[in-house]
Amino acid sequence: MLDRHLRPLIDPPLERLADALAARLSADAVTVGGFAMGCLAMLAVMLGQYWLGLLLLLINRLADGLDGAIARRNGVTDLGGYLDIVLDFIIYSGIVFAFAVADPAANALAAAFLVFSFMGTGASFLAFAVMAAKHGLDSPEQGTKSLYYLGGLAEGTETILFLVAVLLWPAGFPLLAWLFGAVCWLTTLGRILIAVRQLQGR
Repeated sequence: MLDRHLRPLIDPPLERLADALAARLSADAVTVGGFAMGCLAMLAVMLGQYWLGLLLLLINRLADGLDGAIARRNGVTDLGGYLDIVLDFIIYSGIVFAFAVADPAANALAAAFLVFSFMGTGASFLAFAVMAAKHGLDSPEQGTKSLYYLGGLAEGTETILFLVAVLLWPAGFPLLAWLFGAVCWLTTLGRILIAVRQLQGR
């Protein structure tokens, strides 16, 4: 819901940083490096080091924005788009899993519900992207993307805000996970309704 509104704010600094780095780094290297930082964030959360986890997650998110900006200079590839979306989903669910490991008694059930919810948002997003590519649909309002970007209440920005919130307030993880999981299911329902409207009869 917030992604398209934040792009005018975050794109200009990312584009300037990409200008300085595009000749030295490939977009895929930035993607994989950012994924490594995300994995370290997961480990930090499992060990209860939430502030370190937050720092590493923010580096991961910076890399996620920077790789696309570099790709626009060096050439957008299908592999780059594939790695970007797959590794994002792994980190999102992995941080949630890490909270379950850190405190199973308090967090495991809420974490399981949220990962379940992520399956709905992820499947509805990616399945529609396949159909959109088949029918030549695009989503220019979301910027240059490797695949169709179907929005909703819970997009990337909302997910990042949730992860930052629980890293700042670990004791609130169960409550926030249940609430954000419900928002994810509303997003999934909305995407299914959009898919029915756009794809029915094609």
